[in-house]
Amino acid sequence: MKKNVFALVALAALSLTACKKENATVETTDAVETATQTADAVTYNANVAESKIDWIGGKVSGDQHTGTIALKEGQVFVTNNAVTGGKFTIDMNSIVVTDITDAEKKAGLEGHLKGATAENADHFFNVSKFPTATFEITSVSEENAKQMVEGNLTVKETTHAIKFPATVVVTDTDVTVVSDPFEIDRTKWGVNFNSGSVVKDLAGDKVINDNIKLKISVKATK
Repeated sequence: MKKNVFALVALAALSLTACKKENATVETTDAVETATQTADAVTYNANVAESKIDWIGGKVSGDQHTGTIALKEGQVFVTNNAVTGGKFTIDMNSIVVTDITDAEKKAGLEGHLKGATAENADHFFNVSKFPTATFEITSVSEENAKQMVEGNLTVKETTHAIKFPATVVVTDTDVTVVSDPFEIDRTKWGVNFNSGSVVKDLAGDKVINDNIKLKISVKATK
């Protein structure tokens, strides 16, 4: 009986560890210098219709919302069949909430995220002032048999380097970059609304998680 109990405890511990790794916030560092592309680098242009960023955000209490953000434009640079860089412009006006079916509530949350009124303009992304964000790939490497994409993410004119696991496939006609789900701490980019780490003495049901989960899917063609 004791052996069974110990086995269950060990299994639970391993499961919790796996969940923490899967949902771990990626490390945020100072911006990384961008490598200059060589003359033989091939440019692939992002297919914005087939590219998107999926996001999940919510309260610490557990309530959460899902949505997408679209690319405005982008390029991927390839040298010797390997991705050596990339530049993407993210259309912050394209923020969409996908889990709410009520039209009024959906529009209300999308407007709040975009900062549609003077009262809530800077609560989240203030798209009238900051209509775009950018991500620039600085390197693609391999760590522990997994591809890792590193680059500079700029939101609200604040830039930090992030690194996340992804599947990167290069062919003669296109490039796909599909990340594993990963999390970033929104407060690093000044998105502080109802953050428990920034705003003190908030009621528990008001606190919004600092972490936003993202999944990036990009397709680029010659």
